[in-house]
Amino acid sequence: MSEDFSGRAALVTGASRGIGFGIARELLSRGAAVAITGRKPDQLEEAAAQLRSDTGGRVLAVPGNAGDEDARADAVTRTVEEFGSLDVLVNNTGINPQYGFLMEADLNAVRKIFDVNVVATLGFIQLAWKAWMGEHGGAVVNVASIGGIRSTGVIGAYGASKAALIRLTEELAWQLGPKVRVNAVAPAVVKTKFAEALYVGREEEAQQQYPMKRLGTPEDVASLVAFLCSDGASWITGETVRVDGGLLSTGTAG
Repeated sequence: MSEDFSGRAALVTGASRGIGFGIARELLSRGAAVAITGRKPDQLEEAAAQLRSDTGGRVLAVPGNAGDEDARADAVTRTVEEFGSLDVLVNNTGINPQYGFLMEADLNAVRKIFDVNVVATLGFIQLAWKAWMGEHGGAVVNVASIGGIRSTGVIGAYGASKAALIRLTEELAWQLGPKVRVNAVAPAVVKTKFAEALYVGREEEAQQQYPMKRLGTPEDVASLVAFLCSDGASWITGETVRVDGGLLSTGTAG
């Protein structure tokens, strides 16, 4: 049961920085060829160059918005064309333009959250299935959140979308087995630009809520994702694994 990804190709969405970048680097370090996506071409190419420098691996940068059907198709098609397969798909792209009291939420923002965090994820999986995995098999990991497991009070629409993603993961694990395994990870607060509103200016206070007494890092999530995509996890599917420094064991989600 090897965690060596030599000869395998992966697509990691939303990988120009943060958790997605960390996952791409981890898979590259284990021998995978990796395609990465992101909305901003310049930032994405800088990330690809950094990944090549860090790992010496094969990296393909495919700019595009995950919420755009054509962009999703382009990412999947180019991955298969460039690397000859698509063995691993990591759906990391997520957005959260809504914060605070849901009774005052802009419903267009809520729709956008679900479209990118849930519908686009299903779209990527459909394309990967049709392009490669349906015939050859593979592994999918969706990046959810502990906000999808327990209420936070401030990022409710985001949390609801991640709860939907967790259910989608379970449903697809049933429908796509035995060829394709589908799992999810549920991080707590990870020190990335995306999560800055949840800890900047109060990091010491925030980390005291965690039994591990620190916030997460992209590497904490990346190593778990790599395991779930590996042969070592060959009998794990439909699972959502918390990577939260023990936060939910305390009875709170932040």
